[in-house]
Amino acid sequence: MAARPSVSDVYSAVTRAALLGLIANLTLGVVKLVGGILGNSFALIADAVNSIGDVVTTVVVLFALRVAQRPADAEHPYGHTRAEGIAATNVALLIIVSALMIAWEAIERLTVRHDLPPAWTLWIAGANVVIKEGLYQYKVRVGRRTGSASIIANAWDHRSDALCALAVLAGLGVVRFFGPRFIWADEAASLVVAAAIVWSGAQLFRSSASELMDVQADSEFVDHIRDCASSVPGVAQVETLWVRKSGLEYFADIHIQVD
Repeated sequence: MAARPSVSDVYSAVTRAALLGLIANLTLGVVKLVGGILGNSFALIADAVNSIGDVVTTVVVLFALRVAQRPADAEHPYGHTRAEGIAATNVALLIIVSALMIAWEAIERLTVRHDLPPAWTLWIAGANVVIKEGLYQYKVRVGRRTGSASIIANAWDHRSDALCALAVLAGLGVVRFFGPRFIWADEAASLVVAAAIVWSGAQLFRSSASELMDVQADSEFVDHIRDCASSVPGVAQVETLWVRKSGLEYFADIHIQVD
């Protein structure tokens, strides 16, 4: 049987995944922003804002992971693991606000005439789909292996980004192939992107807020702890077992009955 990874190994794996996402999102954000401005595509600009928002999210997650690894002290006897959840809730609200601003701008541009985006903007959108889906596949594996809620949420953020990129690709394709009469498709794609960002931010806020509310861990994990405790010689019964997730770690309060 493979050895169970230590807490430091888990934090290292999660940090590496977050750093990879940061570099990829920063590169994509700059490329899409420049491409959107030069190519006159608001859908690409909206998607660039999404990627840059992901950069901010990742920076906050990395800082929270660093704080979470600080040892327990007199003021924080349970350690600092909640830093990850606190950071995630604040970032989620920032993501939602930025998406609403994008949507408002897209609605205002629906009636504004502007030039057709050039063909090379399609290549940027297409490459974005491939890269984002690859990041999703990598991070979701790391998140499931380490139990990191923030990395799993980040992975699904990449999946929603890939779907956003598909919407942008579709919008640009409609504009390019059907001409000026369908120029509104670029802004329509922007609204799809904004809606996906709001959904992603709401899911992230819900999961992180739930963790901060000390929700009980999943029943299978709790049952496993109960079985382990019951198998210890001298333990007659496990009367109470509360298990809560905090960052990458779990805290269990257990009351056992003995002779």
